[in-house]
Amino acid sequence: MALFDLPQDELRSYRSQSVEPEDFDQFWAKTLAETRSHDLDARFEPVTGTGLTAVDVYDVTFAGFGGHPVKGWFILPAGTAEPLPVVVEFIGYGGGRGLPHTHLLWPAAGFAHFVMDTRGQGSGWGGGDTPDPVGSGPAYPGFMTRGIEDPYAYYYRRVFADAVRAVEAAGSHESVDAARTAVIGGSQGGGITIAVGGLVPDLAAIAPDVPFLCDFPRATTLTNRAPYREIGSYLGTHRGRDAEVYRTLAYFDGVHFAARGRAPAMFSVALEDETCPPSTVFAAFNAWSSQDKQIELYTFNDHEGGGPFQEAAKLRWLPERLTAG
Repeated sequence: MALFDLPQDELRSYRSQSVEPEDFDQFWAKTLAETRSHDLDARFEPVTGTGLTAVDVYDVTFAGFGGHPVKGWFILPAGTAEPLPVVVEFIGYGGGRGLPHTHLLWPAAGFAHFVMDTRGQGSGWGGGDTPDPVGSGPAYPGFMTRGIEDPYAYYYRRVFADAVRAVEAAGSHESVDAARTAVIGGSQGGGITIAVGGLVPDLAAIAPDVPFLCDFPRATTLTNRAPYREIGSYLGTHRGRDAEVYRTLAYFDGVHFAARGRAPAMFSVALEDETCPPSTVFAAFNAWSSQDKQIELYTFNDHEGGGPFQEAAKLRWLPERLTAG
């Protein structure tokens, strides 16, 4: 596969044409206020029989959007005595929280690790345990067009609100120093990370890898790959609804959350990535408002991005942001 997007010098100056809704901040303030009207009710149940001796594992349930129960894993270095920094992780498209032994990297590095299950997903890979009890109008198979007729009904309104509550649930545990919270994720998880980075003002760091859900106007017309193609397939059937659909998507575009991001940020991008095209990633990175930001480039990689090399980069970068204070 060859490079297909803008040259690197243009990527570094690229700005999205996505139009921010005038009531963007009011929309999200209302959404989070409604979500927080339900008690967080974060419950951490110890898990035994995992065969893991170097970590303590908890099965988590907390109240997300609408008070709906959302699952997660909380994993600590065994015998933790003092509050630790926490890394909150969001999962890629179609995946679920899976099993605890697949989430050992950050506890092995000495941090608490909170993994949020994504409502309604988890049957593509990993395995999930969180249903989405909210229905929608006619949608293309997948998640991208569920409720797309109205931003208040759109699927990712619920997911992003869940993610903010996941940060709050992680910070509520006695073994966590909430002032030292980082959020991470790849692909869809990276898009959720950027949204949380714009909605939660006091994070210590964010690290989105090959993020999805950014620069919808360009992404949906540049790549023919799923999941962005779900939107094109929907519009190919529901002709003439383009303006309505893009109006909804503007409330969920990572570019607009990035403009509100204050935390130190490490992004990553793969220049042969046809799932999350490089220009859409740079659209969010260039909009990220903190001056403490960097982006790791993987020139000859597709959507797998940096893989273990990017994990190693985060292991070098995140501790500097999380161990101080």
